Amino acid sequence: MDNAMNCPKCNSEHTYQDRGLWVCPECAHEWNAEGGGAGAETSPEAGVRDAHGNVLADGDSVIVIKDLKVKGSSSTVKGGTKVRNIRLTDATDGHNIACKIDGIGAMNLKSEFVKKA
Repeated sequence: MDNAMNCPKCNSEHTYQDRGLWVCPECAHEWNAEGGGAGAETSPEAGVRDAHGNVLADGDSVIVIKDLKVKGSSSTVKGGTKVRNIRLTDATDGHNIACKIDGIGAMNLKSEFVKKA
């Protein structure tokens, strides 16, 4: 096992190769052998991106690209609605944009349903 690699997460030497991935049995971390270990851990997403891949920032304006039902209400956010002054949040449920929409109020949106204005 001269070509074995240490785990980039826990530095364990008990790793093994499974097809194109290296696997650590101690911490269950998997990484790409060609990626160079720790370099493969970085997310391809350098920030929150809209549906077209543009990076969003706090204070940007976005446009909703499809009709969205508002949970717990009978109203909908129509496609084409412009939302100003968004705030980016770190939500675990995927709703990573906090905003206020005229006529509806404060709500959270997923970045995959908006495009940068």
